[in-house]
Amino acid sequence: MNKPHLYRLDAVTQSYSGRPVLQIDRLDVAEGEILCLLGPTGAGKSTLLRLLAALERPVSGKLRFGEHLLNGAPLPGQVQRRITLVFQRPLLLSGTVRTNVEFGLRLRGAGRRSGQVEEILQRLKLDGLATCSAKTLSGGETQLVALARALVLEPDVLLLDEPTSNLDPARVALVEEAVATVHRQRATTVVWATHNLFQARRVAQRVALLLDGRLVETAPTNQFFESPSNPLTAAFVRGEMVY
Repeated sequence: MNKPHLYRLDAVTQSYSGRPVLQIDRLDVAEGEILCLLGPTGAGKSTLLRLLAALERPVSGKLRFGEHLLNGAPLPGQVQRRITLVFQRPLLLSGTVRTNVEFGLRLRGAGRRSGQVEEILQRLKLDGLATCSAKTLSGGETQLVALARALVLEPDVLLLDEPTSNLDPARVALVEEAVATVHRQRATTVVWATHNLFQARRVAQRVALLLDGRLVETAPTNQFFESPSNPLTAAFVRGEMVY
């Protein structure tokens, strides 16, 4: 891969209340790539995303975002704004769907940007819900609104934690196409956590397998699925229980 590295992790570990939950010997994320973090529930995917979003600090090792070391002082505001994380179970504000999508823009003093907001709402088929109260939404609709709120900010880095877990196949396709479009138009760096083998194969340029908090294998998508180098990866791809 010839693109410069945006993230670099060396011997990064994380633990909660003394319990180890993540150990990454080495992982690089290239600028402008789509990397899928693949693994079962509890593998450490969400923890890794929070570290990449600078919402947590690792207990050991080095985690770099460009020239910034994420182990120490908080990121400068203008750098933190380059990164947006969409949580698996997002929280919405009171008010309408449109108000929620506009929220980040208002925080940044970017104004309403009504044309941009409307485009995102239409892309995710949320325009018919724009004036509805966020409290009335289903779990899947909430996930779509959270994604719309992230996309309208046009981040350089989009971190996605199981963004389609509550969606029907048609809406899964909407999300995958929306993210692909943003990546294609803006060369957005995307790190997408999923437990779905088929989704990873559809959307990723590279895939990283996490099992029990450890990085098992990272490879270009075709290589990962067709000729994995680690027996655990091969077993996981075959659908076997390996955790």
